[in-house]
Amino acid sequence: MPAQPFFQVPTVEDNEDGWGPTTVPQQLEGIPYAPFSKGEKVSKISDFTGSGFNRFGGRGRDQGQGVAVFNFFHNEEEDSFHLVDNKPAAKNKGQRRFNPQRFAHRNTQFSRGQPEQPHQARQKQQKQRQFQNFHRDNQRQVTYSSSVDIRPEWPVVESIPFTSLAKLNFTVGKPEDIAFCGALEYYDKVYDRVTPKVDRPLKRTNKVFKSVTTSDDPVIRKLASEDKAQVFMTDVLLTSLMCAPRSVYSWDIVVTRAGDKLFFDKRDGSNLDYLTVAETAPESVLEEKDNINGVQQLSQEATGVNQAFSQQVLVTNGEKYECGSKNPFAEGNENLASTAYRYRKYKVSADTELVVRCEIDGVLKHKGQDELLSVKALNEFDPKLTGVDWRHKLETQRGAVLATELKNNANKLAKWTAAALVSGVEIIKLGYVSRVHQRDTRHHVILGTQVCKPKDFAMQINLHMENCWGIVRAVIDLCLKLDEGKYLIVKEPNKPVMRLYSVPENAFEQNYTDDAMPENEEAPADEAPGKAEDKDDDKDKDEEED
Repeated sequence: MPAQPFFQVPTVEDNEDGWGPTTVPQQLEGIPYAPFSKGEKVSKISDFTGSGFNRFGGRGRDQGQGVAVFNFFHNEEEDSFHLVDNKPAAKNKGQRRFNPQRFAHRNTQFSRGQPEQPHQARQKQQKQRQFQNFHRDNQRQVTYSSSVDIRPEWPVVESIPFTSLAKLNFTVGKPEDIAFCGALEYYDKVYDRVTPKVDRPLKRTNKVFKSVTTSDDPVIRKLASEDKAQVFMTDVLLTSLMCAPRSVYSWDIVVTRAGDKLFFDKRDGSNLDYLTVAETAPESVLEEKDNINGVQQLSQEATGVNQAFSQQVLVTNGEKYECGSKNPFAEGNENLASTAYRYRKYKVSADTELVVRCEIDGVLKHKGQDELLSVKALNEFDPKLTGVDWRHKLETQRGAVLATELKNNANKLAKWTAAALVSGVEIIKLGYVSRVHQRDTRHHVILGTQVCKPKDFAMQINLHMENCWGIVRAVIDLCLKLDEGKYLIVKEPNKPVMRLYSVPENAFEQNYTDDAMPENEEAPADEAPGKAEDKDDDKDKDEEED
């Protein structure tokens, strides 16, 4: 007869104070206790390394670390068990790897069923834009070069971080018009009817544009000799200082302290003569000499487009608006561009006055009155980089096009607006100019125009003139405390900082030496002082004979 199974009744403990066991079993004594939370993700029942928590991006209890309390083995029951890897699992920072095919099945559902609806197309474009912008913060940083070579012997007088300029405010009074020179042409209203479907080719202009610095202006020289003011500059230099916190590229301004007067000038060949393109865009433009979409190439293209557009939209052979005085820069029979120069005086402090030379582009007849006009052109070079195609969006979504330009060219538009407010023009006429082909930088078409009121546009782009004048006043007060001499204001190319350098009088002349001779280095033997003087004398004699 087979033996009957034997069953032993386990010991049941009675807990009078609550529930659960009252003692710890002998085989569980000495085992540490691992705390847990109800908010933790459910993982494996037995996970000696804790790697299951990495599936949730390191959001577990130990951020990817193994649970160290379970790193043990019991010799009595598991003699054959050996712990292979006792190192904690590597940390996972929780970054997802980009998979472009993740939502591919969603994008194909539109083609299988009913036609794609407009809102579905917008959602699809938004997703594609999100994929393009994924991990943008991890992209390489673009390094720009300085607008001028800083010599090591030039001492730094002052460093001005842009963060210190945000709280500066000054309310300037009503300006006084001192002189108004030149002649202006009237705006052709035919260009108000230009659309992307009825575009017009941009024609090159053969007119001469003058870019005379402050110290070479005969009107400013006369005003300085008559002690009309203490500080003199042009509107290009003034707006560069006003909108300095918005700038990304490097620029520089030469400051000359002569007696009790200050002259702000630009160097010959300065980049302030050119317009910037996509300076504040999220996708930085590279400094590549062989790329048609490089920083310098786009700047030259934008400047030429702006000059051609500002003359094409005016009535060339029609009535002209005479400003009172002749153009101070006219020489002979030059075909000068339609530009007027208004010299205005602003009081920036109790004993300091500023004279600014402002440029005006044209005149517009509005309700029987003549209104001064500022004509500027925005140019499109690659719709793929901006994400907005002007030919498709300009008629239906003009606000989106302008908003994109405000994001990509915040500094340029702010300088245009500030210049319009300083000069006193009533209207800003913006033109939208695009390339005929993306790889052709010589042929452009006008796609449309837009009218802006300077004061309203300043509010739209968050441009506060009180802050702008506060920056200008702070810079003027700083320069008035300097000794007589020449100085250089440089915006650092890769930092939001302006630096003021003390430079020699001949720093930007052609005969200025490229490399300064160390103090402990003597002149070469074959060019001793005596011989050098003899050479100079011989050279002078040869020049006199010639």
